[in-house]
Amino acid sequence: MAGEAELQRLWREYRRTKDQAVRDRLIVTYAPLVKYVAGRLGSGLPAHVDEGDLVSYGLLGLIGAIERYEPDRDIKFETYAMARIKGAIIDELRALDWVPRSVRSRAREIERAIAELEAKVGRAPTDEEIAAKVGISVEELEDSLTDISRSSIAALDELWSASGEGDQISLLDTIEDTSGPRPADALDETETKELVADAISRLPEREKLVVTLYYYEELTLREIGEVLGVTESRVSQLHTKAVLRLKSRLSGAAARS
Repeated sequence: MAGEAELQRLWREYRRTKDQAVRDRLIVTYAPLVKYVAGRLGSGLPAHVDEGDLVSYGLLGLIGAIERYEPDRDIKFETYAMARIKGAIIDELRALDWVPRSVRSRAREIERAIAELEAKVGRAPTDEEIAAKVGISVEELEDSLTDISRSSIAALDELWSASGEGDQISLLDTIEDTSGPRPADALDETETKELVADAISRLPEREKLVVTLYYYEELTLREIGEVLGVTESRVSQLHTKAVLRLKSRLSGAAARS
């Protein structure tokens, strides 16, 4: 990878000339970011989703990031690019619409049940309460969470917008204070970060721990299972449940705003 001084020179030259050869050098320099993001997203997807396809989708995101990046902004290019790469991969997967309709429907059912129960009991509902509300057994709830985790990229990386307007931000971006202020949407983004932080703080302890270890410490689901002393599939269920809880709270907050 090019040294820092060389990178700064390349960025200055590209900003001044928009030369395609300079852009190509930047693409080659930052290409490892695409492989990293694709590998991380791919680890939670079904086996038939080819990582090579994810890399090609992510490459489009990297190119877009290079073309839109403003070096004067108070944000590292790597941080900005990874959000764009993730967004490009997720957009393409959504366009393919490969998630079974039954899985989408069940995810929405569980999300709605969580929201309604929380409004009623004023705390995070238990598995038993969620299952009863949906009209299934606890075992069926666990199976559904496994299906959702295998066939959906519904995660904190998934794009979500509080206002539904302009550039979307990911839930993960709202946790990490990674971007410099943009006057037009600073208020929305600040409010969103506060909502996410509050929602995470009210997760059941094990789910909160899974979110922390996965998104902050960047442990794999298997490594988290070793920490907690449970199977990888159980960690996957806890992660999916945490995400559905967060989405239900954030969707409710957006609807009230």
